[in-house]
Amino acid sequence: MELIACDPAHDEAAVLRDRARGALLGLAVGDALGAPAENMRPSEIRRRWGRIEGFVADNPAGTDDTEYAIFSGLLLARHGSALTVAHVEKAWHHWLADLDEGPFRGAGFSERGTLENLRRGLAAPITAQHRHAWSDGLAMRAAPFGVFAAGRPEEAARLVSVDGSVSHDGEGIYGGRAVAAGVAAAMTGAGPASVVAAALSVIPMDSWTARTLRRGVVAARRDHPDTLTRERALRSSVVIGGYPWTDLAPEAVGLAFGAFTAARGDFRTSVLTAVNMGRDADTTAAVAGALAGALAGARAIPTEWSSAIGPVRGSCLPSMRGYHVLDIADLLTPDEEEAPPA
Repeated sequence: MELIACDPAHDEAAVLRDRARGALLGLAVGDALGAPAENMRPSEIRRRWGRIEGFVADNPAGTDDTEYAIFSGLLLARHGSALTVAHVEKAWHHWLADLDEGPFRGAGFSERGTLENLRRGLAAPITAQHRHAWSDGLAMRAAPFGVFAAGRPEEAARLVSVDGSVSHDGEGIYGGRAVAAGVAAAMTGAGPASVVAAALSVIPMDSWTARTLRRGVVAARRDHPDTLTRERALRSSVVIGGYPWTDLAPEAVGLAFGAFTAARGDFRTSVLTAVNMGRDADTTAAVAGALAGALAGARAIPTEWSSAIGPVRGSCLPSMRGYHVLDIADLLTPDEEEAPPA
């Protein structure tokens, strides 16, 4: 009988590739699932759909969350760990700011403010000095950095800070760092508790983002009689009642990590928990989906959801039209022959 040798490097590369695909496909699935519920309260969601358990739109698609993640992923794939603020600023000009406005729409306030500053001739980090530097616009595009720096949360956080210096400051940067580090830890199979620890390790412990992340995780870990009670407790622990903006980085990160923790990393439960809490549902579900997808891999994503994700339509960023998140995942992971020996 012929014996077939096992190649540990091949197996390691295959697992890493599956988790990379899970992270970015999970982001896109969460984004598309959450888009119809964006800016809604849970009571509004229940009145309209009961409980969201799948796509509620006839033609589901991602939003600016997915398109900006692709934008950052392409930039990272080109420059890797040598990425500089100058590279990021140049890319914003080339792909966004220097183009005619045309069909550009759907971006958050932080992106709009950044583009306005770039078009005025300002340079980073001054470009991030606008009213929404604390938004979740960096957190929503942070997953590719965790994919690239798998197992290296500090490096993922460093790189996403470079990217974010053009558009965000303070809590906006912290949100991106937490997500990138969490995905980096999940990419090597770290459990939910270790993923949370990695996220907290790269942000100031007295920051708003760290406080809301901890509160969300603590609420998610408590015993609750049912799903609705758990979601209410998690939401109440994080959300500031009456605050008009839903794209707040500390809030989105707290809800996303809370949903991931409540689900114990299960993909379906992670994203549906995030979606049904409303607020910035596309972003919270995208982040929760990236964390859970990185942990469990693409095969953990329900086929009826993953098969609905196609190349992005460029509804927000026309220059990204035609790219697929799976192509970006493959660009950010080594080929099997490049994988280091086990």
